Amino acid sequence: MNENKAIIEKLLCSILSDAFEIRFWDNTVKKYGDGKVKFTIIFNESISIAHILENPSVTLGEAYMDKKIDIEGSIEDLIMSVYKNKSKFHHFKGMHLDVIRNAVDNLKSSSSSNIEHHYDIGNDFYKLWLDRNMIYSCAYFRDQSDSLDLAQENKLEYILKKLNLCEGQSLLDIGCGWGQLIIKAAKKYKVKALGVTLSREQYEKVQYKIIEEGLEDRVSVKLCDYRELKDISFDRIVSVGMVEHVGKHHLKEYFSRIDDLLNDKGLSLLHCITAKDHGCSNSWIEKYIFPGGYIPAIKDIVKYIAEEGFEIFDVENLRYHYAKTLEIWLKNFDENIEVIRQTKDERFIRMWRMYLGACAASFKCSNITIHQFVFTKGINNELPWTRDYLY
Repeated sequence: MNENKAIIEKLLCSILSDAFEIRFWDNTVKKYGDGKVKFTIIFNESISIAHILENPSVTLGEAYMDKKIDIEGSIEDLIMSVYKNKSKFHHFKGMHLDVIRNAVDNLKSSSSSNIEHHYDIGNDFYKLWLDRNMIYSCAYFRDQSDSLDLAQENKLEYILKKLNLCEGQSLLDIGCGWGQLIIKAAKKYKVKALGVTLSREQYEKVQYKIIEEGLEDRVSVKLCDYRELKDISFDRIVSVGMVEHVGKHHLKEYFSRIDDLLNDKGLSLLHCITAKDHGCSNSWIEKYIFPGGYIPAIKDIVKYIAEEGFEIFDVENLRYHYAKTLEIWLKNFDENIEVIRQTKDERFIRMWRMYLGACAASFKCSNITIHQFVFTKGINNELPWTRDYLY
């Protein structure tokens, strides 16, 4: 047991950059680092060192889910303390995102089950902590005091402006979520919009919204893989927070299909989480949150866009906005914890709290970021010369 304690001490001291305490299973408490303690890690029982060294992300994540570990203080602060110490973080096998494997090949047969794993856990669950329109992607804060509802409206408007929509054009939304973007596009810009999703719960909600808004003549939704769309093309294609589900080995195929589906001089906007140097995944998140998930590197996105012959029109980093979005989601989650407990067990709740807090920390520390890429098929000289139209 003493050997376990010594190894845990060495591990945590090597990867954490702030002062912290450890409370061990025998109730001994030790402080590490200088200055005020930022958080306390409580080991309710000993954890297998072999498992930690084999896969720290999964082992420590599961230990928190199973109450073998508790945290006094903010999970977000703890994760940030790790990311701020990246030079030492690299040395621990499996911990750094850049060296965690992603062997999942997102074939059509597995894509649907992967999406169901995350998105079909109940619309009522998501309704508790998302905005009123249930938009599950990075919001856009024109002002830091904007509410989540307003920031998500800002985001939709910002994307639609970047798409340079004109009345009568056709729009495809790949991974349309609960459908607010295609509904707004049809109502405000008078376009004909199609959304595709692999989530049955999202599909049914979008169908309901379309009928509720009386937009059956202009908006439709399909429960299908975007690769199944045949004999159809669009003037505009948008995808928000979907390409992260495509998988490493299907990124090139994604852009090839955009080329097939986009009309000449057409414009596409891709809104996605990105990694700095190399594409990555996290073994704990892949196992419990996003099976088959893979975050592409910025350079790979640009490479695939260029290789397909598209012209890049605009690229923008929205990292600050996603960190704030996630912090609000986590706050809403915690404020509704008693309601969530009526349908979800404690392990599920701890899993989601860790997921939201860790993601907020990742964006704050620029461990990962998020970009919007706008590109055209062929040369389009009719687009605005400046960004004035966006603001």
